[in-house]
Amino acid sequence: MPILDLSPQDQTLTASADTPLLEIYGALPPGLFPPFPPVALPGGLGGLVQRGGFGQNFFFGAEVLGVTFRAPSGRVVRAGGRTVKNVQGYDLTRPFVGSFGVLGEALEVTLRLRPGLSVRHVAAPGRLADLPPTPARFVWEVDGMVNLLHFGHAAEVERALSVLPGAQDVTDIQNLTPHFPDGMGVGEGGTVKDLRFSWVNGAARPAVPALFSKLAASL
Repeated sequence: MPILDLSPQDQTLTASADTPLLEIYGALPPGLFPPFPPVALPGGLGGLVQRGGFGQNFFFGAEVLGVTFRAPSGRVVRAGGRTVKNVQGYDLTRPFVGSFGVLGEALEVTLRLRPGLSVRHVAAPGRLADLPPTPARFVWEVDGMVNLLHFGHAAEVERALSVLPGAQDVTDIQNLTPHFPDGMGVGEGGTVKDLRFSWVNGAARPAVPALFSKLAASL
């Protein structure tokens, strides 16, 4: 489960798909952050990318610069990378992100990292449905507790988190894998939620459009 390439200067990281999310956090120098909150989830980095991320309040696909994956046919496809020049054909990186395994299994992922001088994670009882709009980078709910995490300048962080009055700072790592002993799927009634989905135990995924299934069959 190695970190294959970490470039603080370029603010990129490449890791094998089975790398645990918290291992990526542990490998980063202070002041650089990946496009996911510091939580443990099933499936490591590859599972996260196939599900389209977790908790983000931004376009996750733009943070995935490249992915190497094994298509349903068994073919290994390399899409994108740290630098893409003279690209011909289709860019399969963004279609792969959030494909829930329809396009294949991730083997290696390259992420964009973002800088921040200050970081804070807070939580308070509540529901995402009642939360006012917030620029917080990460927003999620676990067992009736709303979580906000933001990084950047200190004043910007405080503004982003101010929509959750009475919130307490969170310093413990959240291990969410016990919620999903059979994998992390999408469905109603889950106790783990973000701004996109209610997440449930199992492998349920959103309906697959016919055109997307045709793309998968062509790889």
